[in-house]
Amino acid sequence: MSENKKIGSTYSIPIGPVHPALKEPILFTFKMNGELVEEVDFAPGECHRGIEWMGMRRNPVQIVHLTDRICGICGVSHSLAFARAVEQIAEIEVPERAHYVRTIIAEYERLQSHLLWAGVAAHELGFDTLFFLAWRVREESMDVIEYLTGNRVNYGIVQVGGVRRDFTEDQFPRIEASLKYYEDVAGKLLNLFLEDRTIQMRCKNTGVMSEKEALELCTVGPTARASGLAMDVRYDSPYAAYGDLDFTPVLPHQYLGLTNGDVYDRIVVRLLEVVQSVDLIRQCLENMPSGEVLWEKKYPKILAACKKATGEAVGRIEAPRGECLHYVRMDGNTNPQCWKVKASTYSNQMSWLNMLKGEQIADIPIVVASIDPCMSCTDRVAVVHGERTDILTKADLHRLSVEKTRRLAQWS
Repeated sequence: MSENKKIGSTYSIPIGPVHPALKEPILFTFKMNGELVEEVDFAPGECHRGIEWMGMRRNPVQIVHLTDRICGICGVSHSLAFARAVEQIAEIEVPERAHYVRTIIAEYERLQSHLLWAGVAAHELGFDTLFFLAWRVREESMDVIEYLTGNRVNYGIVQVGGVRRDFTEDQFPRIEASLKYYEDVAGKLLNLFLEDRTIQMRCKNTGVMSEKEALELCTVGPTARASGLAMDVRYDSPYAAYGDLDFTPVLPHQYLGLTNGDVYDRIVVRLLEVVQSVDLIRQCLENMPSGEVLWEKKYPKILAACKKATGEAVGRIEAPRGECLHYVRMDGNTNPQCWKVKASTYSNQMSWLNMLKGEQIADIPIVVASIDPCMSCTDRVAVVHGERTDILTKADLHRLSVEKTRRLAQWS
């Protein structure tokens, strides 16, 4: 082993599927030359929970509860994408006020998601004081989400045809107070993250992905925008209330004057989007229309409309990590004939192969974290007909477990 690890030699390092630098299980295999990464491969699939399988055995109203649990950080994004797909098929018209409520919750989710990521990024860099600060600042958005929806996680606010509950006038001052808080703290966050000499040395020119590479690899969200691609579903294909709001996609050159497509630029984009989300929420408050927030208050009528619906649709939204897709096909029955989810990380994870090549081993954690990966969102399974069976029995699972244990025992 000592021969393999000497400087200048080539050797392989597995990281994961469980590792302190990984917040969710995924297996990386690195081919190293000394301290530098020569090649990288990864194998997801450790977080599959069968949510799509469960969904196709439930009706659309019940599935909304499942979509909220695909990811604990961007639950409303999945709920909104699914609801939009069903609404298109069933030709359900969402009330205008519900669009604004959906947008406010979606932007608060973007706030807490980006601030959570900022704290994780600081931790991966060894800057735990900044990690705790970012998460303390995040608590304000979590408190407001709980105040408005009743839950800090799995908000349960979206319903097919609108939202489950309205905002009242006496809640607006609490929302306004949170916006003022973020406006006051934004400058401090930008200064601590972007002006710190150590963060600049660790993140500038690290994990670089050019605009051309970002486009060819079909990246989405802040990962794509940090490389200079002005892509944002909220802006390109407006949904909810975004068509009424004044904003443009955030790009690094707006703050730096240029775009490098490195880890530093990904920090810039997410922090500026925190500021942008505050502005979007305020615009929603100022222009909030009156009226109902649900197409039909009686759930049996919503179910009846869904049961009669036939066709297929894709719900597209801009989740905090980027474009999120939900494909739904209805065939006139209570349950969907097909439901498939494509999360943002699925589109972004191939960029790791380019970003990590040539980087030092110490930079692997921050480069991996820079796309804000979510394996719980991403992992899916497809049944392949052929020699493999569709259903694994208890006996099959026991046999496979024993076989794997024996293989591991041989390697130890």
